[in-house]
Amino acid sequence: MFAILNKCGHAVALLACVAVAACDISADGPTANQIYDGSVMRNGDAHIIAVTKRVSHIANRTETLGFSHALRKGALLGGDTIRPGDVITLNVFENVPEGLLAPEATNNAIIETLQVDDAGFIFVPYAGRIRAAGQSPDALRRLLTRSLDEQTPDPQVLVARTQGDGSTVSVTGGVTAQGVYPITRASNRLSSIIASAGGISIPLETAQVLVTRGTRQDSAWLEDIFSDPSLDIAMRGGDRVLVKQDQRSFSVLGATGTTDRVTFDTQQISAIEALASVGGLDPLRADPKGVFIFRDERPEIATEILGFGQFVTDARFVYVLDLTAPTGMFNARDFKIRDGDTIFVTEASSVLWARQISALTGTLTAAGSIRTLTRSTTD
Repeated sequence: MFAILNKCGHAVALLACVAVAACDISADGPTANQIYDGSVMRNGDAHIIAVTKRVSHIANRTETLGFSHALRKGALLGGDTIRPGDVITLNVFENVPEGLLAPEATNNAIIETLQVDDAGFIFVPYAGRIRAAGQSPDALRRLLTRSLDEQTPDPQVLVARTQGDGSTVSVTGGVTAQGVYPITRASNRLSSIIASAGGISIPLETAQVLVTRGTRQDSAWLEDIFSDPSLDIAMRGGDRVLVKQDQRSFSVLGATGTTDRVTFDTQQISAIEALASVGGLDPLRADPKGVFIFRDERPEIATEILGFGQFVTDARFVYVLDLTAPTGMFNARDFKIRDGDTIFVTEASSVLWARQISALTGTLTAAGSIRTLTRSTTD
């Protein structure tokens, strides 16, 4: 009777070891079935969507960068346009022996260092407060001539402008020479002011330009500025230009060559390019039918893809790529990765089975050792 119980005890111990081994099998992440268990169709909270040509067309509508109409509508400032902060020098010639402005024994008066105030005005004796900002020196000359003509006959006025700090732009970030640069006839557009700063010191493909004007901030791809002239906006005094590197990234996990957080090296990157950036699928472990892309999808895109309901907040989406399908590689090529995406490649079922067998074999060996030890103890 004791022998029977002893054998039963060995059997129970052996089954317990097998059960523990099955629970302790390590994995890189969830299996495909476990991911599908998280679907809304199975009481989960994620929408699992197979990638097709239609799905890619909708999901690829990324938020583009570009300057608003408020920044693009501004006309070019002339190189001789007077601005707040500029310094004006006047030379007034009068046609009378004793003029209003000219010193005794001379017929001309030189008035220097008239700085244009923040409101754009200067004060000239006998002419009063004159608006100078936005005018050329010649236009200001005509205005002053008319004003002084009421006080002295036939005055002749010469106007010279010295550029002040009111017509400068600060350029910082990924440029060769950060600094404050004047707006001139040769540097009155965004591209030329960046050129004045020595050009960029970061890759062109991922360079963004942030322009701050007053309380408004807009961004654009630097590369787009050269392909779309409307984005090469006219500069205004006080503008701040920041050239920065694209900070978008995505993560790749699972049965791939490496697992890593990858930053974008181009404006757009496809799923197949994203996988290639980490060495592709692991040929000994990966399941090419199980490439999953986890994303918080925008409400309008989620609504259009699903074709029902009306989402008002981001929805959890899991896009599925089957690289073995007839159009699988095309779908992976056409589907664009977005900032914050997580790409996970599951392991093939044969790999999981082999790992279970390996764990089970080890458990059986351990159980056999226990049984041998038990026998030697009871003998």
